[in-house]
Amino acid sequence: MIMLIIKTALVIYGIAMCLALYRMIKGPSLPDRVVAFDTIGVNIMSSVAIMSVIYSTRSYLEAILIIGVLAFISTIATSRFIERGVIFERKRNR
Repeated sequence: MIMLIIKTALVIYGIAMCLALYRMIKGPSLPDRVVAFDTIGVNIMSSVAIMSVIYSTRSYLEAILIIGVLAFISTIATSRFIERGVIFERKRNR
């Protein structure tokens, strides 16, 4: 019974990723696309966690951590680009 619930959760996460991918492609504005990209990152992390439960291993936990850090950094970088037009600020004293 528990495996049925876990596999159903994987299917639901797959559907959620497809919907977020649609929003990322057809989003009316750039911030909507950033939120959709962040949602896809969270859904990937959740799917990897469920796969870790299915395979009864802890080796995927490092992958979840790396995906989370990369999703966070990409969200921050894209938000800075939207706000300021640049990701890194360079101060030139010439």
